[in-house]
Amino acid sequence: MSVTSYRRIVIGDVHGHYEGLMRLLDAIAPASDDQVYFLGDLIDRGPQSAQVVNFVKDSPYQCLLGNHEQMLLNILTKRIPTPTVQAWLYSGGQATVASYEEATIPHDHLEWFDNLPTYIDLGDIWLVHAGVNPFIPLTEQTANQLCWVRDEFHSIEEPYFSDKLMIIGHTITFTLPGVPPGQLAQGQGWLDIDTGAYHPRSGWLTGLDITNNLVYQANVLKNCIRISPLEEIVTTVNPKQFHVNRRNKCLA
Repeated sequence: MSVTSYRRIVIGDVHGHYEGLMRLLDAIAPASDDQVYFLGDLIDRGPQSAQVVNFVKDSPYQCLLGNHEQMLLNILTKRIPTPTVQAWLYSGGQATVASYEEATIPHDHLEWFDNLPTYIDLGDIWLVHAGVNPFIPLTEQTANQLCWVRDEFHSIEEPYFSDKLMIIGHTITFTLPGVPPGQLAQGQGWLDIDTGAYHPRSGWLTGLDITNNLVYQANVLKNCIRISPLEEIVTTVNPKQFHVNRRNKCLA
C-alpha cells in the first residue's frame, strides 16, 4: 500500500484507442486526489482520436505534447510541403481526421494542443514524451528534441538527471534491443512505457502507478486487463546494443 494519500499515475501513448483507455482507467480507478499524467500522442493510428482528446481535455488530468500532436499543429497552422502532409496521413493522421465530425478538427482542440507542455517536473520524476538530447543542457532543449529524439537518448550510458527518473513514451518498447512485446523498457535514468497499443505485435496500453510500482495494462486487441508489479514486467536495455541505423527506428 502507498504511504501517501494519493497515487501518481502515468499513461503511455493512447493513439486514438478510446475504449482501451476507458478499460485501463476502470482498472486503475483513479481517486479524486490521484494525480494522472498522459505522455502525449493521444491521437493518430487508432479509430477514436477525437473521443480521446475530448476526454483528456475535459478531465482534471495533465497531458504532454507528443510528436503526433506537434505534427497535426504544424500541418494545420503552417505551410507544410505536400509530402509531409501525406506522411502524416500515412502515419495515422487519416484516422484522426475521420474520427472528427465532418472531418473538421475544432479550434478549441488545436488551441489545447498548442498549450500542452513539453515536459513536467515532479521533483523525483521527470515526464517527457520522447526524451532529451543528451548532449545539451535542459534550457537549450527544443520541442522537436523533446518530442522526437530516439537512439541518441536511449543509448546514453549515464543518466541525464542524477536525482530524477525520466518516464517517456514515443518509442514502442519492443523496438528496443531485447525487449519483448508488452514489457516496459528501463535504460540509464529512464523508463519507457509506450508498449504499442496500436501495433498488432502488442496491443497493450500501459498505465504506471509510480507510487506503488504497479503496471496496469489494457490490451486493445484482446479486450483484456493485466496488473503486474513493475519489477516483473520491465526489461533493462543495454545502451551498447544501439546503432544509428536500427531497422525499426521509425516505428511509433
